[in-house]
Amino acid sequence: MQIVQCVPNFSEGRRSEVIDTIITEITSVPNVMVLGQEMDASHHRSVITFAGSPAGVKEAAFKSVRKASELIDLTKHRGEHPRMGATDVIPFIPLKNITMAECVILAHELGQKIGEQLKIPVFFYEEAATRPERKNLANVRKGGFEGLREEIGRDPARQPDFGPARIHPTAGATAVGARFFLVAYNINLNTDDLQIAKKIARTIRESSGGLPFVKALGIIVEQNGKKIAQVTMNLTNYKITPMKTVLTAIKEETRKSGVEILESELIGLLPADALTGTSPEELLIKNFNPEKQIIENRLENLGM
Repeated sequence: MQIVQCVPNFSEGRRSEVIDTIITEITSVPNVMVLGQEMDASHHRSVITFAGSPAGVKEAAFKSVRKASELIDLTKHRGEHPRMGATDVIPFIPLKNITMAECVILAHELGQKIGEQLKIPVFFYEEAATRPERKNLANVRKGGFEGLREEIGRDPARQPDFGPARIHPTAGATAVGARFFLVAYNINLNTDDLQIAKKIARTIRESSGGLPFVKALGIIVEQNGKKIAQVTMNLTNYKITPMKTVLTAIKEETRKSGVEILESELIGLLPADALTGTSPEELLIKNFNPEKQIIENRLENLGM
């Protein structure tokens, strides 16, 4: 049996009824199971993780994009996380008996369907990228919804892979890709000084000469009615740069800045071997649930 994972990110983190409706669309497809979901009001973003047969997952992804385009209006959206679409990104990740090349085909087929049927411009990224500069999602999403709205149709570099060369008025554009497991790892600081978080993010991220396979931004989030600075990260190859290495580097930077780490959080699921040589406690991950957040455990519990 082939199993593929899909982890779409939606630009809605405050209306649970919207995300519940999108999940209903996903679970309406046979042979597809939702593995996890996260909502973040400050990021104004939700992540839904689901898995199943390639055909089922592709259909569930399309239905989720279609429903999100009906319910999410980016002209009214403001959040801390960069975004260009109601469904911002849709990555396919090979889980069982399926290759990355097959996931690339899934991404291309889904992107074509979104572009042609929903009239949403689609850009392929990571392993599905059709241009080398689009492999990096940050390049695809540069300028966000508002920036792309001005440039698409005018700048040849912003020509979509599928769909119209104009922004969808409310749903924006969507990036569809195939990739290795990504670990979304955020670290909260005991300060509301945004510049400290930005400085730490700039120091550790690969694009600024920091750690390989680390993408990082400094933002402000609200927690229990209090604003705190956060270093929000995507670790695109945890085997080369594990979470423990990242945490150690950030601890050193916080020491220099005279602040401390409050806690960390994991968004979505991760493979069991991402915790090799460490533990959720050592990584300061709050509310970690191994039965729900380790991908192998979730698959086993669901009989997949």
